Amino acid sequence: MKIFLGADHGGYHLKEKIELYLLKRGYNIEDVGSEELDPQDDFPQFAQMAAIKVLGEDEKTDPRAILICTGGQGMCIAANRFRGIRAVVIWDAFEARESRNDNNSNVLCLPARLLDDDAELWKSIIDTWLVAPFAGAARYKRRNAELDMF
Repeated sequence: MKIFLGADHGGYHLKEKIELYLLKRGYNIEDVGSEELDPQDDFPQFAQMAAIKVLGEDEKTDPRAILICTGGQGMCIAANRFRGIRAVVIWDAFEARESRNDNNSNVLCLPARLLDDDAELWKSIIDTWLVAPFAGAARYKRRNAELDMF
């Protein structure tokens, strides 16, 4: 699995923690920015970089991205502009599992405002999201394909 990691200024500190956590766990990580805290940066540029990277990878590598901003919604909106991206804002492990099982989500958007001070919670969300499989039911495949029709 290849994981692209990105954040704007609102998610920068959490991104740095997540990167260290995932590297210690042996994941293949590529940081798409921000490389330093810049209060003037804009989330769409990091969502775009991550989405393009996910879409450009061989599907066999199971490419995914984790994006962090203050509320998670901005990154999610920006990432979902790309056909083939299924970005979700997640705040607990149950939703992380469901987003993989039903929607085969490939971009996890996290709200730093809620998670930055709760390492146990963000670790459980990430761990669940990374290992939860896509159920592959015909209805889920059909619905996911419909998302890319527009």
